Amino acid sequence: MNRPYRLGIVGVGKIARDQHLPAIAGNPGFALVATASRNAQVNGVRNYTHIGAMLEAETDLDAVSLCAPPQVRYEQARAALEAGKHVMLEKPPGASVSEVIALSEFARKQNRTLFATWHSRCASAVEPARYWLAEREIRAVHVRWKEDVRRWHPGQQWIWESGGLGVFDPGINALSIVTRILPHEVLLRDATLHVPADCSTPIAAELDCIDTNGAPVHVEFDWRHGPVEQWQIDVETTDGLLSISEGGKRLAIAGDPVALEPEREYAALYERFHWLIAHGTDDVDVRPLRLVADAFLLGKQIEVEAFGR
Repeated sequence: MNRPYRLGIVGVGKIARDQHLPAIAGNPGFALVATASRNAQVNGVRNYTHIGAMLEAETDLDAVSLCAPPQVRYEQARAALEAGKHVMLEKPPGASVSEVIALSEFARKQNRTLFATWHSRCASAVEPARYWLAEREIRAVHVRWKEDVRRWHPGQQWIWESGGLGVFDPGINALSIVTRILPHEVLLRDATLHVPADCSTPIAAELDCIDTNGAPVHVEFDWRHGPVEQWQIDVETTDGLLSISEGGKRLAIAGDPVALEPEREYAALYERFHWLIAHGTDDVDVRPLRLVADAFLLGKQIEVEAFGR
């Protein structure tokens, strides 16, 4: 196809404005022609209040990027696939593992691309780390992902509701990196979830995992952290310590900083989406979401102080 793919965005919130719209504008392979959002619009394109109206009116759309909360992701993706559109899913790709698997199977039946994105995997430290770790013996992994929820999710109620994931909404970014860089699969063994008295999802969590070679993987998530936030992954190996910091912007091996390419997470996602459509294939990895589901399944829930929304 010589022309750009005609694209529609569903859910014009903070993540769409901060990341998706600039990435689309910088990619000549896509042309944004429409949006669907209950409370927001984008200048210069046609705007609708829900995805059904957009799909009905914009029959020549090639693809749809879904940026609404995960609780409504399945119905939106199913509608877009039924309408013959390729679909890109913001993370997390759904409210449950079974939803995402069902969408993947349906997309294949429809002969359409489904792309479950993990933007943190496109951070500049991730692939160099994966390459270096591939030939090393892992001794232990320690993840610390701690930030201030009021800074990153001001007034957003969906994160505290069932299916909203709570602290796992940012924490799943760390899990997406861990499952990408480690040479062996990660299994959850135990978890503790700290749930505010007025919420349905945790504000903090600790996960104890192992990889399939037996190396311990300890994970700490906390949304009550500030003012100095922390996004750190340390991997102890027989050849020294590999450290990813600032969410993937920095990499050090055995104490020495590694030169990295400039950050371009969402630009890389849209390049990947374009490639998947052009090659008639998909990219759906549920492992980060599966670990979160396992944490809810196996974890001990401890009630903590109300969040006070």
